[in-house]
Amino acid sequence: MATVAITGAARGIGLTLAAQHVAAGDTVIALARNAGAALQDLAAASNGRLTIVPCDVASETSVRAAAAASGDGAIDVLYNVAGVNNPQANELEVADWDAWNEAFAIMVQGPLRVLQAFLPRLGEGSKVMNITSQLGAMAWPMGGNYAYGSAKAALNRLMRSVAVDLKGRGIVIGLIHPGWVQTDMGGPRALISAEESASGIRKLGAEWTLDDTGAFRNWNGETHEW
Repeated sequence: MATVAITGAARGIGLTLAAQHVAAGDTVIALARNAGAALQDLAAASNGRLTIVPCDVASETSVRAAAAASGDGAIDVLYNVAGVNNPQANELEVADWDAWNEAFAIMVQGPLRVLQAFLPRLGEGSKVMNITSQLGAMAWPMGGNYAYGSAKAALNRLMRSVAVDLKGRGIVIGLIHPGWVQTDMGGPRALISAEESASGIRKLGAEWTLDDTGAFRNWNGETHEW
């Protein structure tokens, strides 16, 4: 059985990943800024396999405290899922720079903070799966989503560099577009369920090899254009 750590574990894709890993018998470190009722219920029913650890990925102090509070055992898969898409950061004529800063603090700096804090527990064969978006791809011809798309593009570039630098340690880095998912962020009109997306992401994480470290893929395994 694997040990996994998941940011943004209180809702959406992160919560669904946590539930699926618990069902598979894995040990889950659920990192969440605010643990809602659904995550608390999952922890209560997990027979001790899921531990909730408070973690705000936008805060260096919070991330370091979460890493210390979650033990010192090896981590097989680290999922960087936490994200935000504030409509006020997606206006063209008037920019809310506080919302922009929040987007980058959570979705660019956040994954690096978490990686740095948990790096001592990642070893050869460990996977770091980063939930990005096709909105961060230069090949995707779509307007709007200015802060969100820019942050995901920055995350893509960041983790490409990290993949190069950690390859010698045998640590695998993946970038995954989760699909348009029926979550609070994706909305009810989205094309796939959180269960479908999480299942694909878990399968990718299990199969990703060092030969493909730093690659960008869809949730269904297809290669995504940059």
